[in-house]
Amino acid sequence: MTPRGESLLAGPRGRRLCLELVRDLDPAIHSAAFGLEYGREPPRPHLVSALDRLSARILALDLSDLDDHRILAALGQAVDSARYWQPPEEADVLAEHPVIRSALEPLSERLASDPSTQWFWEPRRAEQWAIDWRSENARPPLPKDPQHTLAKWVRDARVEEESAVRGRPGGPHASWTGHWWSIPLGLVQTVGHLPAALGLVEDSLGWEQATAIPVRGSGRTFEVRSEADWVYLCRDFPLEVTASRRHDWFRTTGRDGRWVIPDWARVAHEWDAVHLTVMAYLSSATRALQIDADTSSVIAGWDPGSTIWLTDAVAESDGPRQDWRLDGADDTWIRES
Repeated sequence: MTPRGESLLAGPRGRRLCLELVRDLDPAIHSAAFGLEYGREPPRPHLVSALDRLSARILALDLSDLDDHRILAALGQAVDSARYWQPPEEADVLAEHPVIRSALEPLSERLASDPSTQWFWEPRRAEQWAIDWRSENARPPLPKDPQHTLAKWVRDARVEEESAVRGRPGGPHASWTGHWWSIPLGLVQTVGHLPAALGLVEDSLGWEQATAIPVRGSGRTFEVRSEADWVYLCRDFPLEVTASRRHDWFRTTGRDGRWVIPDWARVAHEWDAVHLTVMAYLSSATRALQIDADTSSVIAGWDPGSTIWLTDAVAESDGPRQDWRLDGADDTWIRES
């Protein structure tokens, strides 16, 4: 396989994208996958046979019906199904099975070379949009004073970690939850592709209206293009979150051990913004990323293709704001102004 094709199948979200696509292309695959995901698991010989039949069906797929709309819809499903506080969904488990993962290889190669997916590897665009999810009549300003936001975030993260060390169970199996995301909330976050980005939101609250605010940013942008880039941030700017993330991330990844995330307040001393490419998200989100022999991290709560701004190097530009509405009939975003 090519490196790009391999990267797509390396992560749970990339595999889920591929699985959602083959289910959409062939109703028989959808039914067979659903049966394996939610039916009572048959005795092993029958399970192996069912997996082999599904694999053969996937390999026999005619991929000529792939188009932009199908790919974007499957990408949205892969993002929407990301979970960091519970075990992987049955579809994620199925896509990870070696037999099914192998059958998805031709599709991953096709996606890696398809013209409509090349923006998955794209760095931050100069012109972007900040999304406000309130009603179309709201005209809020962009968040201000990122230094204050980051200082408060790191203080709160350390207080939560210290409290978790004292008060939460040490074993990973305990029914306990807390903050599970890896980035600060309250900063300016921007996207480069509309309307695609409106459907690529982790842990969405089901918004049906959005205002897109045109922005321009300057300064230094750190590009998270792969697992290695995230590992670099965690090694150079580590923030301990083991006690506060242990239970949620154990359920998600099955790993018990030390956890860190980037200390974004320290990252801000060197970088104005950090951009997560769509491909880095697909290959690396929702899984344990090894930092060193006993330490790992998770990219969690960060929408693919978005940029978080750590300094005030971004501002609203002169272009008009855009109002968008979700059309529930076909689940597409319609621009209204």
